[in-house]
Amino acid sequence: MRCPFCGDADTQVKDSRPTDDNSAIRRRRFCAGCGQRFTTVERVQLRELTVVKADGKRVAFDRDKLARSIRVALNKRPVDEERQERIVNGIVRKLEASGEGEVKSEAIGEAVMEALKAIDAVAYVRFASVYRDFREARDFEAFLGGMDGAPLAQPDQE
Repeated sequence: MRCPFCGDADTQVKDSRPTDDNSAIRRRRFCAGCGQRFTTVERVQLRELTVVKADGKRVAFDRDKLARSIRVALNKRPVDEERQERIVNGIVRKLEASGEGEVKSEAIGEAVMEALKAIDAVAYVRFASVYRDFREARDFEAFLGGMDGAPLAQPDQE
């Protein structure tokens, strides 16, 4: 592992611990070259995923991009980071377990919407407004009016 500070390849693992949900290993490292310490996270990756965009373009799946979009939707909502991480892990596992090397971007968006709908109504609408490209208040009204009538989850009900 190269040091992110000086680029030296001579780094040593000082401590390894599983994350809270046991989905990854957090390693504390030390660089012999510059003396800096840094942390890396190691996760199991069942397969390489490629995302097929709506325009047909193919790009490598980016777990961090998925996590960022969920974090933005849940910004200032009462959902802790551990729960957010479990959501991301669940979506990634679902995508990897599908058996497909390529996954459509729509499938990822729908998986995120499904997860957010189950935990926080505001985050669900926030994500939907970007994902479905709402342009006017009418778009929100149509979306909310077109929902199946099932009550949306509120985070304080858990």
